[in-house]
Order: sequence, then structure tokens, then C-alpha cells
Amino acid sequence: MPSPRRTAVRWLFTKEWRELVASRAYWVLLVVIGPLAGMSFISAVTAYGELSSANGTGEGVGQAFSPLTGVWAPTFSACELAAAFLLPFVAIRLVSGDHQSGALKIEMQHPLSSWSRLLVKGAVLMIGWLIATAAPATGVLLWASYGGHIDVPELLSVMAGHILNGGLTIALAVTAAALTEHPATAAIVTLTVTVGTWLINFAAAVNGGWWERAAQFTPTAMVAEFQRGLLRADITLAALTVIVAGLALAAVWLRIGVSPLARMRASVLVAAIAALAVAGASRVRGSWDVSESRSNSFSLADEAAMRTIRGGLRVRAHFAPEDPRRSDLEYRGLRKLRRAVPDADIEYLSATSTGLFEQANDQYGEVWYELDGRKVVSRITTAEGVRDAVFDVANLQIPPGSQPADEIFRGYPLSTRPRGAAAVFFGVWPLVIAGIGFAAQWRNS
Repeated sequence: MPSPRRTAVRWLFTKEWRELVASRAYWVLLVVIGPLAGMSFISAVTAYGELSSANGTGEGVGQAFSPLTGVWAPTFSACELAAAFLLPFVAIRLVSGDHQSGALKIEMQHPLSSWSRLLVKGAVLMIGWLIATAAPATGVLLWASYGGHIDVPELLSVMAGHILNGGLTIALAVTAAALTEHPATAAIVTLTVTVGTWLINFAAAVNGGWWERAAQFTPTAMVAEFQRGLLRADITLAALTVIVAGLALAAVWLRIGVSPLARMRASVLVAAIAALAVAGASRVRGSWDVSESRSNSFSLADEAAMRTIRGGLRVRAHFAPEDPRRSDLEYRGLRKLRRAVPDADIEYLSATSTGLFEQANDQYGEVWYELDGRKVVSRITTAEGVRDAVFDVANLQIPPGSQPADEIFRGYPLSTRPRGAAAVFFGVWPLVIAGIGFAAQWRNS
């Protein structure tokens, strides 16, 4: 005979699922995400096909094309838009609706803690979000029908980033709904926090410094890393911590029989523990490059040689935050160096945010590499320039054939058109979802 707790969990899951299916906001999310994914997919495949057939062959830029950056990243970007502007309303309705209808009092009569109730609500919302990701996943089937290449680890990396982003949105929305008494207020709070993370990214691009370090843990930056095929332990652990902390805060404030002062104390404790956990997660250096092109890493031979470096490698790059050369240096070379030499001390130096009036400074534009009293100065911002400077300052010999022919990524050029994509995303998907939605609404009426 099932225990009362298990029966209560099953009852609550069924109730929350029925409320999700009865939610018009959820069906709007499902209908809209299809055309959003379709627009991105059609644009990406069109550009991919045109560039792959440059000069009538698969030569040129087509050799360097990867479905990860050419197809998957833009197609699944629809999930980022949906998570920012549509998913919060679904999550808020599921929590705030219980406040307004009085269902929360009925839930509290079952032998379940507020934490258990939030876990069930979060699980239902995550299942709903996974269903929504079927829209961009449809592009995977279309791409396969065109004869396109699919690398499973790359695809799973992109999907994992957007699933994690959905979890962050759900945690934020349910927390806002638990803290406020009206869904409109919760929506404003959620949108304010979302815009706040965008402002952090903007401040990081202008000012650098600690803004830049903070921006690495915003949802936008997190998704970007996954879309590059880079799985970073620090970002993943920090995101999971925030999700758990958000659900815990919501659970605290859904205990309507507890005094506000006691809930405030519990909230401060949860926030303090979460802050310490995020600070600890930010110090974790593990990362995994699952991109087939190894776009986030040096060659295997170069990495093996760099791992023999002992001592404190220091890199000082004299570039302003808005200098485009700084972006080239970061994404082409230094991000790879951070993976190969995790304890490297890398810092950007500048007196202004644009660097426009620093050109008279002889040191501006230079990158200094220091190790054991030796110093190498370079102005090259490519991955090869960073590698050569590091090997020079460390007195290492570049391995012969450091990137063998079998390691060079040739890409998967495919001269194709997005055949049938418009009909699927703009016709079949909305009609099918709308039909299922109307049937579900009629069934629950």
C-alpha cells in the first residue's frame, strides 16, 4: 500500500500538470517558440549553404564550418528568447494561481513540506520546458534529412545550456511569485532581474574589471559558453546553486502559517549559504571542450606541453574593454590558455574604457608574458601568437607537427536549402500545438 507521502506527491504532481496544461500562457509559449526557432533555423541553414558552396565548391570558408556554430547555436537561440519573455509567465501563473484560488491552503493539508511542494512544481515546469525545446529540436531532424552532419556531444551541449537557463528562469519566477501577492508584480520583478543581468553584461563590455568577472555568471554568458561547446564546472555549479537557492526561497515564503520575521531570517540564511556556495563554485577550474573542432582548446600536443609549466605564469594584456583586439585575444587565445594552464594569472590593464586616448602609450596594445623572471612581449592576438609567446617564456620547444593533419578540423560544408522548414515551423507546428491546446482546454472546461 503506497505511503501517504507518496500518494500526496502523486496527487500534487497530477494537480500541477493539469494546471500547466490548462494554462493559456503555456500554450502561447509552445505556439510562439515554433516560428521563433523556424526563423533562426531557416536563416542559419541558408547562410550555411551559401557559404559552403563558395566558388561552386566546398572550398574556402565552407571547410571551417561547424554545425555547432552555424546551425545549432542560432536555432536554439529561440529558447533564450522564450526563457526571457514567455517562460516566466507560465511559472508565475502556476505559483500565484494557488495563492489567488486558495489551492495553496489545500496543498498544506497534505503531508508535504513546502520544499517538497516546490520540487514538484519545479519538476512539472521543467517537463513543460523540455517539451518546448522540441521546437528547435525539430530543426535537428530537418538538418539530418538534408544530409547534414550531427555531432551528438555538441548538440547535447547546446541543449544542456538552454535547459539550465530554463531552470534559472523557473527558479527566479517562482521566487518572485512567492514573494509577491499578485502575478503582475511578480512579472515586473522577474523582468527587472532579467534586465539587470543584461546591464551587467553591458557594464562588463564597457568597464571590464570585476564587472567582467560577474558577467561570466549571467544567463546570457552561460548559454554562450555552452553554445561554443565548452562545459565549465564553475558556471554549471553556480547555476545549479542559484536554482536550488531560488526554490528554497520560494519554499520559505510559501509557508503562509509562519511569521514574516521567521521567514525573513530563513531567507537571509538561504541567501548567505547560496552566496558562499557560488563563491566556492567560481574557484573551480574544471572545463570540458566537447566541440568537434576543439575551438576552445589548443592542439593536444600543445596542451600536453603547456601542462608541464611550473611556477606562476603571468599575462598582462594592455587593452581597453571596448578595444576589438581584446575580444580577439580573449576568444582566440587566452580562453584556450586558461584551459591549458588553469593557474595562469591573466589580467587586462587600461586607463580608459575605449583606449582611444591611450594610443600614445608605448605599452598599449602589448601583451606581457612573465614566468620565473623571464618576460616576453607580443602584440599578436591570435591563438598561434599566444602559444608561441607562452612556449618562448617557458623555454619550451613547439612539438613537431603540433597540429597533425588528422587533428585539423576541416568542417562539414553542405550546400543545401532549408527545404520544407517554413511549412513545418510556420504551418504544421502552430496548427498542431493550437489543436492540442484547444482540445486540452475543452477537456478541462
